[in-house]
Amino acid sequence: MNTISPTDTLAVQCQDVHKHFGEGDGRVQVLRGVNFEVSQGKLTFLVGPSGCGKTTLISVIAGLLDTSGGDVHLFGNNTEKQAPNERIDFRRRNLGFVFQQYNLLPALTAAENAAVPLLAAGMKRREAVDRARALLVKLGLEQRMNAYPSKLSGGQQQRVALARALVHEPRLIVCDEPTAALDHATGEAVMELLASSAVHPERAVIVVTHDNRVYHFADAIAHMDDGRITHTEQRN
Repeated sequence: MNTISPTDTLAVQCQDVHKHFGEGDGRVQVLRGVNFEVSQGKLTFLVGPSGCGKTTLISVIAGLLDTSGGDVHLFGNNTEKQAPNERIDFRRRNLGFVFQQYNLLPALTAAENAAVPLLAAGMKRREAVDRARALLVKLGLEQRMNAYPSKLSGGQQQRVALARALVHEPRLIVCDEPTAALDHATGEAVMELLASSAVHPERAVIVVTHDNRVYHFADAIAHMDDGRITHTEQRN
């Protein structure tokens, strides 16, 4: 059971969320009635064994997957009940997602990849790329701005993906294993950036991780097993 303070404002509220894939004998139940809350102004970790449903849950929260039952509210909005164009616009303005596979565009440089959300929102190219470059400097990539993804290491690609998720200052940032390909010092720098982003009172950050070296950054840690949240510990 979550122990969110009654004074906290919720960024995310999942109520009895189910998700299955396939039908009939091939049906696989991945989420089994998830109840999960994330407060604004907090960095929340989602932890648990491989295969317990963590990536599916954050994909449902981010609107990349629809639920099979239950409700997900983001900042009070049930996005599954929005019209398709409204839902796309809501996600574009309010969500930043760091995929485990990075999903960078091979024909764009690191700076251009990081600038994609700003360009999609209509910002002039030079301004968008300049803003992306400033963020990449904070992530230690000042020497790799003009490199294409094929010339970047896995850790460098991960940091570009993080910059892309942060550059448009979304209200909800969702990261799937953001320190997995990083050494300890770089992982600490990435988590410091995420933690500082979460401090904003109208923003929240969710991090899926197996990296217990960075647990000290969390304001709350939600433990997941077998498609359910078993308990949430408040740390700060």
